[in-house]
Amino acid sequence: MEESVLATVNILGRPYRLKIPTTDEEFLRRAADAINNQAKVYGKNFAYKDHQDLLSMVALTQITQLMKIQENLKFKDTELESRLTTIKGLLDGEKL
Repeated sequence: MEESVLATVNILGRPYRLKIPTTDEEFLRRAADAINNQAKVYGKNFAYKDHQDLLSMVALTQITQLMKIQENLKFKDTELESRLTTIKGLLDGEKL
């Protein structure tokens, strides 16, 4: 059973307390910092009514980047599988 911890992070001045695996705590803190930093950039560069607008812009940007990464990984997995199949075929075709 994985150990868990109660971690509190602040996003745009609002605390969020989460129960997470101990191994995820550093990632959670870094993610909260990244959200805050990106929201500050958006806050300086764009008009907004409230923090929800900033958080929505951050979420949209981050999910777009995640989707691009996932698509790229899917392509690389397909390419790798194809290359391994070719190599296997070459090895299977050789007589030792």
